[in-house]
Amino acid sequence: MDTVRALRGQHEPKRLTCDPGKLVGLSEKLIRSHWKNNYGGAVKALNAVEQRLAALLDEKDLPPFVYADLGGDGRTGGTILDLLKEWLGNYERWETEFRRTANALAGGSGWVILAYNPYNGEIHNYWAWDHMHNAPLARPLLVLDMYEHAYHMDYDAAAARYVDAFMQNVKWEEVNRRAEVALKREDSVP
Repeated sequence: MDTVRALRGQHEPKRLTCDPGKLVGLSEKLIRSHWKNNYGGAVKALNAVEQRLAALLDEKDLPPFVYADLGGDGRTGGTILDLLKEWLGNYERWETEFRRTANALAGGSGWVILAYNPYNGEIHNYWAWDHMHNAPLARPLLVLDMYEHAYHMDYDAAAARYVDAFMQNVKWEEVNRRAEVALKREDSVP
């Protein structure tokens, strides 16, 4: 199995940035409990999910439901290809995960978003149910609309055929431009 940096599942909780014993009106017990249980638990869950997703990438016959800017020629290159290789091992593995995420949304609603996270320098495929559920502050590089209105007229319920058509028409020059802009802005992150 190729190394999939974006799905390595080795995140560590960051240290508290304050002395919880010196906060006014909030107990040290409350802050430490939330840091350990809520935040620490979320980090553990993220690691487990990433490791499982990495393992699923090797299952060639995985049904999509398990995995719960157009106009180009569908060929990638440049900075974005380098990022895909760095974080997912190779383009094909990235595309497999992107397609599985899209097909897992078929018949439902949401978007698949290839995004750059300026805080940790990683790129990931995310899925978003609606305008309120997304990767906070991530910079979208490529977005695939999986709401039924996006494909039903041309493909009825055959959402996988729509995903195929989308992938053939991605304007990678634009995705590459967005990646380059995102990387240049990295130094401006607070």
